[in-house]
Amino acid sequence: MSENSFGHLLRVTTWGESHGPAIGCVIDGCPPRLKLSEDDIQPWLDKRRPGQSRYTTQRREPDQVRILSGVFEGQTTGTPISLMIENTDQRSRDYGEIAQQYRPGHADIAYDLKYGIRDYRGGGRSSARETAMRVAAGAVARVILRELIGPQLLIRGALTGIGGQSVDRDRWDWAEVERNPFFSPDAEIVSSWSEQLEAVRKSGSSIGATLEVVAEGVPAGLGAPVYGKLDAELAGGLMGINGVKAVEIGDGMGVASLHGEENADPIRPSGNPMEPVFLSNHAGGILGGISTGQPIVARMAIKPTSSILLPVPSITRDGEAVEVQTKGRHDPCIGIRAVPVAEAMMACILADQLLRNHAQCGWL
Repeated sequence: MSENSFGHLLRVTTWGESHGPAIGCVIDGCPPRLKLSEDDIQPWLDKRRPGQSRYTTQRREPDQVRILSGVFEGQTTGTPISLMIENTDQRSRDYGEIAQQYRPGHADIAYDLKYGIRDYRGGGRSSARETAMRVAAGAVARVILRELIGPQLLIRGALTGIGGQSVDRDRWDWAEVERNPFFSPDAEIVSSWSEQLEAVRKSGSSIGATLEVVAEGVPAGLGAPVYGKLDAELAGGLMGINGVKAVEIGDGMGVASLHGEENADPIRPSGNPMEPVFLSNHAGGILGGISTGQPIVARMAIKPTSSILLPVPSITRDGEAVEVQTKGRHDPCIGIRAVPVAEAMMACILADQLLRNHAQCGWL
C-alpha cells in the first residue's frame, strides 16, 4: 500500500516524523530542463516556518531545504527529485507523560487501533510537521506551472476568520496578506485577532480558523470527467491537510439556499468563442470537474489545535480513565500556518492536472 503519496503524473511522496532526524519528500514526474535550486523552494518554506510570532508554536526550526537528487547544473533532469529538511529543535521529553495516554482530538488512539504502535513524540507521522514537505513540493509545482503556463498564474491564500471573527471582504487587499503575521487580507481585523489569540494562548486553550486559497490565470480544460474531476481532487488534497474538517469549492454549502437562476454563472460572448465571459463565479472556476478559465476558489475550515494545556478526559492504553494535559510548544491556532500549505496543495494538484491534460489533449 502506498498511502504516503498523491498525484498521478506528478507524484509526491513524503516521509519522516515530527521528532525524527529529518523529514523529506520525493517528487517524481517533473519535466526535465526546468531551472530549479533551493532558492526557488526556501521562500515558501519560510512562510510556513514555525516560531515567527507568539501566535504560532515556538519550536525553532530553520527548515533549510536540501536538494538531494533530480537536479544537475541547476536544471531538473526528469528523474525523481528528493528534498530533505533536518529536524533540529525536537524536545521529545515534553511528550514522556503522554506515551501511554491518548490525547483527545489527536490521531493517537486511531493510530494505535490501526497499527498497534505509535510514535508519541509530537504525534510522529500525524504531526503537522509533515506539511513542510508539501510546501516544498508545492514550490517545485509552481516552477512547473510558471514554465508551462506563465507568470499570469497566481496562487494566493489568506486567513478569513479566527474563532468566528471574519474579515470584511469590502476591505480585502492581497498586498496586506504579506504585511501581518496572520496572512489577513483585512488590515483592520488584525488587532482584534491579536487580542483574541493572546487571551486564548494565556488560557492554555486553542481556537479554529477559516482560510481561502485562490488560483487565478488557470487555463480552461484542466480536470476530467468522471473520476478525475479537478474539484474532487482539490477537495481531497485540501482535506488531507492536518486539522482541516471542511472544504468548499466556490459557493460551497451556500448553494443549498440558492435558486437555479441565482446559482448559474451567466455567460456572454467576447468575440472569441474559446474565451467566454462569465458574469459571476458561484462555481469557483470549475464546471463538470473541468476548469473554466475563471479563478479557482476553495475555502477550508480548520479545527482548534488539539494539543492544549487544559485538562481533557481521556484513557490510557490500558483503558484507565485519565486527564490529559499536553505539554510542549503548540500553535494556539493552526489555521495561521495552514495558509502556505493550502497554496502548496493547490499548486501540486494543478501541476499534476496540467501534465495529465497534455498527455491526452496536448498543451492548452
